[in-house]
Amino acid sequence: MYIYPEHLRAKATLWLWELRDVAALGAGLILSVLALAQLGFLPPLVATFLYGFLTIRVEEASILDFLRYAVDFLFLKQQFYTWSLPHEPQREKSPA
Repeated sequence: MYIYPEHLRAKATLWLWELRDVAALGAGLILSVLALAQLGFLPPLVATFLYGFLTIRVEEASILDFLRYAVDFLFLKQQFYTWSLPHEPQREKSPA
């Protein structure tokens, strides 16, 4: 018996993460544990767990996606708005 996703264009997921995020978490976890064991340096482990929390996907959305969209909207992509009065239609002048 084979189980397919709802649509075949969906991104591959494993538990609550995309496979790309699972690979990044695995590599980050290995490097973080090595840094902790060899140097006694804790921040890489904290950053890995924070990345893992921010990339949890629920209904095709994650907190990290929302933060990226918010930063783009507020800081990176400039917004232009032009305000003007509506133009009146041109009246045809009748020959006098």
